[in-house]
Amino acid sequence: MQKLAKREAQIMQAIWDLGHAFIKDVVEKMPDPKPHYNSVSTMVKLLEKKGFVSHEKHGNAHRYFAVVQKEDYQEEVVDEVVKGFFDDSPMKLVNYFAKEQKLNEADVERLLKMIKDQKQ
Repeated sequence: MQKLAKREAQIMQAIWDLGHAFIKDVVEKMPDPKPHYNSVSTMVKLLEKKGFVSHEKHGNAHRYFAVVQKEDYQEEVVDEVVKGFFDDSPMKLVNYFAKEQKLNEADVERLLKMIKDQKQ
């Protein structure tokens, strides 16, 4: 699976959130400053060529939907980050977040609970 560029990821996030979307819906969901309609349309067509989205015809318009599920993409991206930057060690990733104080005490408690629950 190819990695998404920043704007492609924003468009995919909008489509994942919306489920099915016309280009105008995607533009509305994008962060400010909003990209031009034609720019989003071009990028959605590229995402379709890459196999991330598909469409169904509605009159003269196309309504787009995700072919690649968000969870599948997340898993691949996180695996790539762990392999590339953390020596293929999820523990090193968690350690990074703890060391950089990106995890507060409540986050650590939730993480410990998740780990305990998975062992049962």
